[in-house]
Amino acid sequence: MTETRASQSTEPAVPEPPVSYEEFLEWADEDVRAEWIDGHIHVMSPASDQHQDVVEFLLALARLLVEHHGEGWVRSSLFQMKTDVRPSGREPDLMYVREEHRDRITDTYLDGPADLVVEVISSESGTRDRGEKFYEYEEAGIPEYWLVDPEREELTVYRRKEGRYRTAFKGHEGRAESA
Repeated sequence: MTETRASQSTEPAVPEPPVSYEEFLEWADEDVRAEWIDGHIHVMSPASDQHQDVVEFLLALARLLVEHHGEGWVRSSLFQMKTDVRPSGREPDLMYVREEHRDRITDTYLDGPADLVVEVISSESGTRDRGEKFYEYEEAGIPEYWLVDPEREELTVYRRKEGRYRTAFKGHEGRAESA
C-alpha cells in the first residue's frame, strides 16, 4: 500500500492556543507563512504569481531608494513585525525602518512598528488588509500604511495624523510620495 501525500508531510502541527511569541518563533521555520495574533497562529495561503511580482517590484524600488540615500532598512514578507497592540507578529508584504529605529531589528523579527508598511491586496487578504491590519497598524503607531490593489490598479496611502490614519493619496494615476 502506498502512503498518501498528507501522511508523508513533515510539517509540524499548529500548536493549540494560547501560544507565546517565543513559542511561535520556535515552531515556525523560514518557509512557513504564518502570523501570530494574540496567542493564535494564523497560517496564510501561498502568494499568487501576480502578488509576488508586485511585491518584488516594490522591494526592488525600495532597496534602490534606501541604497541611494544610504540609510534605512527594507524587508519583504517572511520577516515578522512584532507589535504590542493586540499583541501581534505580522508579515507585511513590505516594510521600511528609518535609520534611527534600527535598534528594533533583531535576527528574526522587527521588535516594534516599522516606519512604512505596504500590503499588496489579494483576493484572500483584502478584508484583513483594509480592516483588521488597518486599525492594528494605526494603533501601533506606524506612520505610513500603503495599500496596493492590483485588481483595481489602485494605490491608497495613509498617513497618521493626530493618532489616526488620513488618506494622503488614492488613485491609479499620479505621484505618491512617502513622508
